[in-house]
Amino acid sequence: MTARERMDRKLRTKRGRALYRQRGAAVEPVFGQMKDRQDAGRFSMRGLELCRGEWQLQAAVHNLRKLHRESV
Repeated sequence: MTARERMDRKLRTKRGRALYRQRGAAVEPVFGQMKDRQDAGRFSMRGLELCRGEWQLQAAVHNLRKLHRESV
């Protein structure tokens, strides 16, 4: 069974649709915010280790912005 067929089968159930709806509300907006506000759409370094470090820095900046916004 292909991934497309599995997703179609999942979306036919009420529970599957509810879980898929939660997906947009939970994590994915964070990636959009990071890409938009921090220009984090692409990595500027090459190699897994450097990209991992860059990602951790981007995530830390995102979290610090959230903390700063709440403290004002």
